[in-house]
Amino acid sequence: MLPIRDTYEQLCRDFRWNVPEKFNIGVAVSDDWAVRDSDRICLQHFNPGGQHLSLTYGAFAARSSSFAQGLLDRGVMPADRVAILLPQGFETAIAHAGIYKLGGIALPLALLFGVEALEYRLRDAGASALVTNRYGHEKVAEIRSRLPDLKCIVLTDGDAPGAIPFEELANTPALSFKPADTTPDDPAMMIYTSGTTGPPKGALHGHRVLLGHVPGFQFHHAFLPQSGDRMWTPADWAWAGGLLNALLPSLLLGVPVVSSPGQKFDPHMAFRILEEMDVRNAFIPPTALRLMKSVENPRSLYRLNLRTIGSAGEALGRETWEQASTAFGIPVNEFYGQTECNIVLSSAANLGVLKPGSMGKAAPGHEVAIIDGEGRALPAGTVGQVAVRRPDPVMFLGYWKNEAATAAKFIGDWMTTGDQGVQDEEGYVTFFGRDDDVITSSGYRIGPGEIEDCLAGHPAVQLAAAIGKPDPVRTEIVKAYIVLKPGHKADPALETDIRNWVKTRLSMHEYPREIEFLDSLPLTTSGKVIRRILRDRAMADAVPTATDAARAI
Repeated sequence: MLPIRDTYEQLCRDFRWNVPEKFNIGVAVSDDWAVRDSDRICLQHFNPGGQHLSLTYGAFAARSSSFAQGLLDRGVMPADRVAILLPQGFETAIAHAGIYKLGGIALPLALLFGVEALEYRLRDAGASALVTNRYGHEKVAEIRSRLPDLKCIVLTDGDAPGAIPFEELANTPALSFKPADTTPDDPAMMIYTSGTTGPPKGALHGHRVLLGHVPGFQFHHAFLPQSGDRMWTPADWAWAGGLLNALLPSLLLGVPVVSSPGQKFDPHMAFRILEEMDVRNAFIPPTALRLMKSVENPRSLYRLNLRTIGSAGEALGRETWEQASTAFGIPVNEFYGQTECNIVLSSAANLGVLKPGSMGKAAPGHEVAIIDGEGRALPAGTVGQVAVRRPDPVMFLGYWKNEAATAAKFIGDWMTTGDQGVQDEEGYVTFFGRDDDVITSSGYRIGPGEIEDCLAGHPAVQLAAAIGKPDPVRTEIVKAYIVLKPGHKADPALETDIRNWVKTRLSMHEYPREIEFLDSLPLTTSGKVIRRILRDRAMADAVPTATDAARAI
């Protein structure tokens, strides 16, 4: 827990880690609260048709213990990997808590994954059990014969041959069940990173990961919990953002969490949830914030009672920050982390730690620096790699079955992130771009984030991505892929206007020399633009010829 202090300096000075010798995530988010206040609401589910549902800590604790016992009765053992392929909902939270109590390793997976992505992760992890719904079961049925480690499938809705009903496990008699006596370093969850190159890697975390999130989480949510606090995120709980930036730390701190049905993101529905569920705290990724700006003057349409908003997952940018902060009537606190080491940089407007366009300062308890390739900390104003010093409770244990990749993640005691950034004299860190996203044009190194942020401010632009397209003269040129807002039509005049928009607001060397309009951008399950796909697309179009060279000049 963060001590309540008036300044960032006092907070960093007085904060100390207090990691106990024994800690179990499942017990901490359910049983501990059930003992203190069994009738306290821990989860609420938004139903678009009304009749929203609630779950108490007492019921949450009992059902998750029964679920753990049910898995044990069916041969699932401690240290086994148990996959969760579900949308937000009570069953998802119960499954997570039950797996941790069992001493198993939760393997969250997104329903958006195709069968190949699911097969790779389930096989690589050696998952022995899967908790899913009918939609997920249909996908897994195609590859079931190729998953020899998968012992049982638990189905939350309907029935299927060989599948066990979720309710059967959640109602298993568990009077003699005792949660696993885990240490903070015992494995608890494994989240696969999307990665820009090579196959995804399973980032294995210990139970301590939840404790490691607490200071940064409380920092950008203004010393949460406060009276009336209630958390919601549109982010999938299968993503580290939804799971560890919203669900689990809120439950740990006694803050009710609102879940919502899985669906294509709808800005108006998002505002409905905020209003009808009286959400006080939200984690809203930048892509969702950019989509929500399509709702004009939302506070005239919806009664919002927000106290804090956090945003992370990709660079927020000054333009989006200004638009969102104006729309919601409160400043958006941007923060930063990775699946391997999360919420290590953060803003906190209530403490004056806020600089639009930056990701904030090092969160209490974490040491972050900009380093060079030799692991040397760079001076203020110098672009380098964002790195986090170990040991750190929030840091991953390692990559699953991949010691070489784990070792390559570190330079000495610095965990590298692969993200380029720059730190100013005040300690604020600004994102510059992924190592492989940085554009080199006419000798300049250009970060795509600044261009995308500028493009997002254009009145016709809904989403934008900037990449480097190979060019025979300039090495690369900036190419922008743009999704327009409804009511705007792509034409040469609009292209010219967008180019001039960037020229006059950024620089003559950063404007997009090529613009391509798309109906949608390729996104990861966490809402990040997959620039690799766009780079491949641009590279396929780049056929260097003398004519191209002359045109580029």
